[in-house]
Amino acid sequence: MSEIIIQGKEMLTMPVIDVKATGNNIKNIIKSKGFKISDVQARCGFNTPQAIFKWMRGDAVPTIDNLIILADMFDVPIDKIIIVTRV
Repeated sequence: MSEIIIQGKEMLTMPVIDVKATGNNIKNIIKSKGFKISDVQARCGFNTPQAIFKWMRGDAVPTIDNLIILADMFDVPIDKIIIVTRV
């Protein structure tokens, strides 16, 4: 586990989802795998692509259910979709 020392006190860092980087990653995976936004929309069962655009802009992250769908669709593990940083 990573540690940060601030003025002589140890503080553990916490893993957090980097929402912007994750969104950019989703956008890049969609493109690199040759999918269209409409493909993702259909697979996730959305009536509109708005949620996918929110993911790609980094305004939101997919739910666990949608991450499972994306991982299956892209043939990658979930941890290759989500970008985690420590703060």
